[in-house]
Amino acid sequence: MQETPQQYTQRMLNHSHGKDPLRLQQSTPRKLTALTKRLSRKQLTRRPGPGKWSIAEILAHLADSELVIGYRLRVMLASNGATIQAFDQDAWAETFSYSRRDPKISLETFSTLRKDNLRLLSSVPRRLWENYGQHSERGKETVDHMVRMIAGHDLNHLQQAEKIAKQR
Repeated sequence: MQETPQQYTQRMLNHSHGKDPLRLQQSTPRKLTALTKRLSRKQLTRRPGPGKWSIAEILAHLADSELVIGYRLRVMLASNGATIQAFDQDAWAETFSYSRRDPKISLETFSTLRKDNLRLLSSVPRRLWENYGQHSERGKETVDHMVRMIAGHDLNHLQQAEKIAKQR
């Protein structure tokens, strides 16, 4: 059974509950670098099961998600109440060939975009974190809410990658 948008939101928020979401986001590129540094290309591209992403595919997803996040943050900060379009991560993975992307380039892209998005968040007045977007599937989400969701998303994919890495 596929999870609903509300179940997904709760699952991501549960991952980051009680933790500093900005610290979590700052540490993710370092943790991914440390995790992937010791893995071969074969280990990075091995899928743990049918329909499951490899670490390389997770890295490609994180890079593309960070691009989307950066756009969404900018829209919400500059235009309170703006519509936020959902995207189909599986369609992106197939269309943009996540399985054939270079994991090192995906990680580099993710890390660069993450730094820029964190810089953006630190540059705007905190009151703008109450700005919101109307997500096409999940409804109203503030910048603050999105920051916590991103942290949970990071932890979710870090756990997946760590589990795959242990399956050598």
